[in-house]
Amino acid sequence: MNWKLLTDEAQLDMIVEESKLNPVVIFKHSIRCNISSMAKARLERETAPTGVHFYLLDLLKYRSISNKIAEQFQIVHQSPQVLLIRNGDCIYDESHNGIEMYEIAEQVGLIK
Repeated sequence: MNWKLLTDEAQLDMIVEESKLNPVVIFKHSIRCNISSMAKARLERETAPTGVHFYLLDLLKYRSISNKIAEQFQIVHQSPQVLLIRNGDCIYDESHNGIEMYEIAEQVGLIK
């Protein structure tokens, strides 16, 4: 898995622009949460869909970015949580044990 680290609120504007060319996934992760660690490991064991860019947000260090994500994309904050951004909008979000790479690939339209 080739994670890009999400460490600055200004990156959200870049993610919106990036999502107009390629789908973007944001994974909100807490290193203190066993469920979050399991979800991250599950994602990392699978092959990421080609053309999808993956960002990792450390919730303990960057809680304000998580709050901005909830506000900007109009989603309820959860942890762990995965969001799929396409054309500037959050088209899919999932949390906890529902986080699966095949679901992301399905939402991107790579599998049916």
